[in-house]
Amino acid sequence: MLPIVSALLPIVGGVIDKLVPDTVGREKAKAELEKTLAEAAMAGQLGQLEINKVEAASRSLFVAGWRPCCGWVCALSFGMFYLGFPLAQWIGKLTGHDVPIPDLEMDSLLYVLGAMLGIGGLRTYEKQKGLTR
Repeated sequence: MLPIVSALLPIVGGVIDKLVPDTVGREKAKAELEKTLAEAAMAGQLGQLEINKVEAASRSLFVAGWRPCCGWVCALSFGMFYLGFPLAQWIGKLTGHDVPIPDLEMDSLLYVLGAMLGIGGLRTYEKQKGLTR
């Protein structure tokens, strides 16, 4: 289930519980609501995918180049944080120098990288529907 659907369902489900006295009707209404919310969320994500395709097909560096740029920044940041800084600190200790490691906001970086890699509900939806190769 998509995160937005999971967040909205308990709120709207409480309203359905109060408005629909029949247990069977209540469950049917909740199922229909869940389906409608999921379809609306997926439509938004599919629309974004179409925009992404158009941007990626562009010949302009300013349109199609921003994603690779963000990807390289993320990759370099991860490389520096997990390889570069520890190696520099280790070599500094071997040579008697104190090498301070700058404080990178890895939480923000992980969020950006996760979004760029498509880690989210859409991939799960594709797998469930058998749309992946």
